[in-house]
Amino acid sequence: MPFADFRQFLDVLRQHGELIDVNRPVALNDVGKAMKQSYVRNGPAIMFNDNGTDYPLVAGVYSTRSKALLAFEADEDEIFDKVLHGLDHPIAPVAAKNGAPCHDAIIEGDAIDIRNFPVPQYSPKDGGRYITPGIVVSHDPETGVPDVGHYRFLILGKDTFSFSAQPFHRFGKNLAKCKKLGIVPKAALIIGVDPIIAYTCQVQVPDTTDDWALAGGLRGAPVELVQCKTCDVKVPATAEVVIEFEVDLDNTVLEGPLGEYTGYYTRPSQKPVARITAITHRKQPIFQGLLTGKPVTENHILKQIPFEASFLRQLKRQFPTVRQVSVRASAGVSFYVVIAMEPRFAGEARQVILSAMSSNIRPKWTVIVDPDVDVHSSTEVEWALAFRVQPARDVIVVDNVPAGPSDPSVDLSRDRTMRVSSAIGIDATRPFGEKFYDVADVPGWEDFEVPELNKNK
Repeated sequence: MPFADFRQFLDVLRQHGELIDVNRPVALNDVGKAMKQSYVRNGPAIMFNDNGTDYPLVAGVYSTRSKALLAFEADEDEIFDKVLHGLDHPIAPVAAKNGAPCHDAIIEGDAIDIRNFPVPQYSPKDGGRYITPGIVVSHDPETGVPDVGHYRFLILGKDTFSFSAQPFHRFGKNLAKCKKLGIVPKAALIIGVDPIIAYTCQVQVPDTTDDWALAGGLRGAPVELVQCKTCDVKVPATAEVVIEFEVDLDNTVLEGPLGEYTGYYTRPSQKPVARITAITHRKQPIFQGLLTGKPVTENHILKQIPFEASFLRQLKRQFPTVRQVSVRASAGVSFYVVIAMEPRFAGEARQVILSAMSSNIRPKWTVIVDPDVDVHSSTEVEWALAFRVQPARDVIVVDNVPAGPSDPSVDLSRDRTMRVSSAIGIDATRPFGEKFYDVADVPGWEDFEVPELNKNK
């Protein structure tokens, strides 16, 4: 059965030793330090119960692969099949049947003050206090198709914040359409939801996709939605906190910097201002934090499984002998991919490279290996690069392709629609149709028992 809400997932994390409670005082400005320590150790999520506000703050709930497997209720052998089945079998959302816990408290008008919630400033170099795990729910103003996606929000005042939305992301496209149509964009920022909804945000799908149906497919059950109070948007009934807002596209402020998923601080730039029109929440809500920055951090793990599964699905439709995909968390998830395949004819690996470069993932580095190479093992991939590649023959560079988001090696002063990069592809498969050397390994070693070795563990 899927998780009913965020709290049930937190209970499961506790049961597996993946969530600890810190009951001593911890200042919000120290949360980033604590989370960095946990990230480095592949450690648990942390609930900061005494953070100087009236609400607990939990962070790190997506920070390791083991937590992701708990969220999907799967192991490594099942995870891709489960995700791919969910993508192929969407389930439409339904109206909530048992009320709306997210409306237990409704804050409007002068009573709105987002500063009352535990929103950290993770680093002294950040532009201020940032809501980093929030999920924006918006609609395409022309088609009405709903989108859910992660975006960062900088708190400006009691009822205003600014945000960063890339023009090629669906929320950014929805804002552009609203401006063209003369419509004031309205949306909702949801915090603390069934984890599968958070993973759904990362799946690479066409703009016509109803993300709630996609989340339903991945959950194996429909998402129960309720209508917001001040905007025509529906949100999960069990969300911990819902922040309803409208965007003033003609009013911008300097937003940033923030330590981003690339591991570098983005430079401040002009971004739209949004006004909060209502805040609703559950009784005794649990707020959520998420430290971003130098890989590997929480947002990299959050993206990894959805990116890998949706990318594999896309490639296999054209290249059925693609076996495995690894989208490297250490390279910001989208910048470095390794693909294992069995080439059917000369040059097919190069076709896969070009297909990967033209995908929404926009990798800067694409490596193709044979199926005997474990794409998740840096050691094995480097072995293939060292001994199955002749650079003059097997390496291609393509210039003037769209740059990945926030890539510090390109000119970030240019408008986002004008940023271009180059991309490299490496065919690290054995030369097709030619005899190659046999691998020097010991057959049957996996099943040979050496109980003495276990005593030294």
